Amino acid sequence: MQTASNLYVKHHSFKDFFSSLNTDIELQRRRVVHYFQNNSQAYGAIGLAVLNDLTSSSSDVDYKITPHIADELSKIDDQHIGRYTVNRYRYDVYPKKKILDAYPPYLQIEPSSVCNYRCVFCYQTDAQFTTKANGYMGSMSFDVFKEIIDQAEGHIEFFSLASRGEPLLCKDIDKMLVYCSGKFLGLKINTNASMLNEQHCHAILSGGVNTLVFSADAAKEPLYSQLRVKGNLDKVLSNVRLFQEIRRKHYPASKIITRVSGVKYGSDQDMNSMISLWGELVDQISFVAYNPWENVYLAPVNETKISCSDLWRRMFIWFDGLTNPCDTDFKSTLSIGNLKTHSISQLWRSQQYENLRQAHLEKRRGSLNPCQRCSVV
Repeated sequence: MQTASNLYVKHHSFKDFFSSLNTDIELQRRRVVHYFQNNSQAYGAIGLAVLNDLTSSSSDVDYKITPHIADELSKIDDQHIGRYTVNRYRYDVYPKKKILDAYPPYLQIEPSSVCNYRCVFCYQTDAQFTTKANGYMGSMSFDVFKEIIDQAEGHIEFFSLASRGEPLLCKDIDKMLVYCSGKFLGLKINTNASMLNEQHCHAILSGGVNTLVFSADAAKEPLYSQLRVKGNLDKVLSNVRLFQEIRRKHYPASKIITRVSGVKYGSDQDMNSMISLWGELVDQISFVAYNPWENVYLAPVNETKISCSDLWRRMFIWFDGLTNPCDTDFKSTLSIGNLKTHSISQLWRSQQYENLRQAHLEKRRGSLNPCQRCSVV
């Protein structure tokens, strides 16, 4: 029988988290409580649930303000607290309670499936995946991206621009970022920063990005390039410093949160060295737990019975509009359709998606590939 230690808890994937923002969590809790005490009826059952959880003396509640949520709240204007919190609640609590509404709480959009790195823990090490003739490689057109954003605006607040590849390799990425300006409260972009240039920096800072994540797993060579194969730490550091310089000079009022996030792959990675190198360059530093994404199709069948939370939390849209329930299934075995023929809401509530959820609820993960080989819950 698979033990809890073998499971990958997607919602709690941070192994370590450091923030230099020094956000007062209690102050942010009081801000949210004050807002909902005066506006709870405008948000129905969610507003009341948030208020109950944040004023409860019990530690056993569904919704809590964690350090990284507090950091995000510190950047949110008072008038947007309700909008932010309701959508954060949908992201945090709906997967626990297996609640669905018309749209996914989180949308992960892939500007590019191509990457210039070959990180040891990434799908890009799979030769079948990276062989162009197999159809997995490509970049999203602006028209497809615009359709996604137009459908999502007013319904979804939390996004990541990243998935199987490096988003800055998409030729329209700057145009995409600017198109998002002022539309969402939780737009995040993940980049290895190797391609970050002055034009990208301005697009990120003038666009709709709320959180910029630099993916880096070490604070020294040769460890950095051993993990991020084809990468160069000095180049990445130079590009991150360029971003900081442009931010200070041209966007001093920017509320963007910057983070260095690495995959905790081995014992030779340590948080202290990461803080020492990156601490003055970014607001946050984290390690996320390693999960063997790179070879799920080759992994042995396991005995995981617990439902995968991502089926209720997020939906993935690849560069070509193909929609998938997770990115562990990076070859789209479980694809539930294409944005070019169905809307986001239609796909999210489609019978095919419901069948996947039902199989998980009925402890039939073993009948689905690659769910039968995956330990994400």
